[in-house]
Amino acid sequence: MKMIRRKDMKSDKNYVYTERAHYMCPNMHFGIMAKIECNYDEGLLRQSIDTLQKAHPFLQSLIAEETDTGRLFYQIQDSLHIPVTVKEEVDLWQQDYEEISLRGWNVKKECLLKIVIYPKGKEFQILFIAHHLLCDGRGLLQLAEEFSEHYANGVMPQFVEERLIQGLYDLPSNSDLPLISKLMIGDANRRWKKEGKQVMYEEYSRFERAYIQEHKMKREVLTVCKQELAEIQILCKKHSVTVNDWLIAKMMLEENTDKVVIAADIRNQTKCYRQGAMGNYSTAFGVSVKKNGENVIILAKRVASQVINICQHPRKEMLVLACYIHMQPELIDAVTISTLGDFGSKAGTFIGRNMFGYGSQNGYSITNLGKIESNIIAEAVFILPASPANKKTLGCSNGE
Repeated sequence: MKMIRRKDMKSDKNYVYTERAHYMCPNMHFGIMAKIECNYDEGLLRQSIDTLQKAHPFLQSLIAEETDTGRLFYQIQDSLHIPVTVKEEVDLWQQDYEEISLRGWNVKKECLLKIVIYPKGKEFQILFIAHHLLCDGRGLLQLAEEFSEHYANGVMPQFVEERLIQGLYDLPSNSDLPLISKLMIGDANRRWKKEGKQVMYEEYSRFERAYIQEHKMKREVLTVCKQELAEIQILCKKHSVTVNDWLIAKMMLEENTDKVVIAADIRNQTKCYRQGAMGNYSTAFGVSVKKNGENVIILAKRVASQVINICQHPRKEMLVLACYIHMQPELIDAVTISTLGDFGSKAGTFIGRNMFGYGSQNGYSITNLGKIESNIIAEAVFILPASPANKKTLGCSNGE
């Protein structure tokens, strides 16, 4: 059997930078529920999960704090295991997901991935639940595909050293903030420093549990049949728009909103990404279009024009990542608990209301993972993080 080489990451730390907003924010986890068309074998399943963990250092890591600098980093834990729970009632998987969500997630003590298994004879379903500090949606989809290939075909995942975005130099040229944004963040940083405060993780954890209990989520699973999807794809191709453009336009019309935030995979644009690595290599930006009574396709064309324009200008596409890079990390920690809790930081509240959308909590967002590249995964459901900024989010995956 081919062995996976494990390299010690302790001497080459990955610090938390652009992921910092996920550290002290409730509901920053998401999931993929996948149906695996293979006989269920508990021993083989455990072996596949152990193999994945050895291939990806972040699956062996907790979030730790440097004692001398206070900086957060991913710290390898030799005895850390991915928790696996076996359940019988697959129809209750959404309830199981909710129960795990209600517990909160201590990233200093709990593995960044949790798994629930639903065995059923010649097939089984597996629920991957990842904290956003582990990876983005594309990263979790890759993990699900790697699991299925190892379980069914014995394909070994390649060991990959993670290297996260550590600064503007890892982003495309011209990704730095415009002057007005620099001035706004600089002022907030100065105000934060003057306040002389810091959110302790134990204090945040109490807030997190209370917030999750008081703000329950409603989740729905919608399935589009192959014929309907094919018709949508043909329609979009005919009018030179993407399915994502169509989805954005549809949400704008159905929810009567002029703005939808979308996630964008930037693996091919970052200088640090290594093929197959775990981590967050995505950005998010708002698509704003004033509606004039158009139908979905006409609006989708206007959406497409906006998206193309944003993606042609790194300063627009990478705006949120550049904001995180310029902002004081401890200020980012204080944003959610100040705006939605009672921490009492004016600087944190200012950022939360004016930049993070926590004031109105009326946002709309879409993340489309695209096509699942696996003939072992028969079906899949993508469950998005429930950001406090959003009123409604839509997660899409194509398992055709």
